[in-house]
Amino acid sequence: MDHQGQFRRAALESGIPDDETSGFTKYLRLSIGLSGGSGGVPVGQFGGLPRLPVGMDWPFAGVTPLPFIFSVDCAALPRVDGFGLSVDGSLLFFLDHEEDYLARATGERRYARVVYVPAGTDTEVAEEPTNYEFVGKQYDVGATLLAQLPNWFGTDEDEDDPSPFQQQLARDLERDLPHLDELSALAYDLWPPDEGLPSAYIGGYADDEVITSIAEQILVGREKAGEIVIPVAKWYSHVEKEKHRLTSDWVSLARFSLADEFYYGSFVIRHDDLVAGRLDKAFSVTEFSE
Repeated sequence: MDHQGQFRRAALESGIPDDETSGFTKYLRLSIGLSGGSGGVPVGQFGGLPRLPVGMDWPFAGVTPLPFIFSVDCAALPRVDGFGLSVDGSLLFFLDHEEDYLARATGERRYARVVYVPAGTDTEVAEEPTNYEFVGKQYDVGATLLAQLPNWFGTDEDEDDPSPFQQQLARDLERDLPHLDELSALAYDLWPPDEGLPSAYIGGYADDEVITSIAEQILVGREKAGEIVIPVAKWYSHVEKEKHRLTSDWVSLARFSLADEFYYGSFVIRHDDLVAGRLDKAFSVTEFSE
C-alpha cells in the first residue's frame, strides 16, 4: 500500500501545503507492532521451538544454545514504504539477554543472532538442545502499523536546559514545518499507537539508547585512530550531532521486552545493509530497565 500517498491525500484534505507535507514525510516512519490475540492472519510466532532449515544446527554461543525469542514470516507482514525488509522468507531472532547485556563493555556480539530463512527452504521444528531451559510459552502474533517520529521532534526550545543543538533543531522545525503539530496528529490518527503492549516491533526508528551507543563507539574509534580530538567539555555536543546524523542511516530491525520486562532487546541494522539482505550485519543492544 502507498502509505506516503495516503498521508499526502489526508494532509491535502486538511489544507496543509504539499511541500510541507513532503518535508514531514522524510521523518515519518511506520513500524509494525506484533501482538498476540489480535486476530487475523498470524505473521509470526513467539516462544516455543523455531522452524529451522533441515540439517541446520541450533545457534550457539560457544557451548551454550542461544534462547529463541520469536520469528516472523516476511511475506505475511504489511509492506512499509522505505523499509527494505525482504518480501518473503522468514526471520528468526535468538538472544541471550543477560550475557548480551554483560558483554556490552567488551563489544562481544556472539550472544545474539538473526537467522534468515529464504522462501522455499525445507524446514522442520528444531529439536530442543540438551540442557536448554529457555522454551517460552508459544503463541501466534498479528501485525498492526504504527506511526513513529524521531525522538528529537519532541524537543521544545522552551523546555528546561535544552542544548544549543536541540534549540537549533527546534528553530529549524518551526521554520520548515509550521504545521508540525497538525501533521503529527494526522500521522497518529492514521496509524495510532497500539492500545495494548505489543510483544515486539519490527522497523521504525532505533531506540535512542542504541543510537547513543553507536555514536559513542564511532567517536571513540575516530579518536583512537587520530582522526579527531574531542575536548571533554565538548563530548556531549559531539555525541548529539553524531546521533542526529546516524538516525537516517540506521533502522530498528526488532525491539522487544524480555524476562518480565526487566530487559529490552533491540536488533538494529544500517538501512543499506537491510536493503542488500546483509542481515549478518545486524547487531543487538540489550538494556536493563531496573
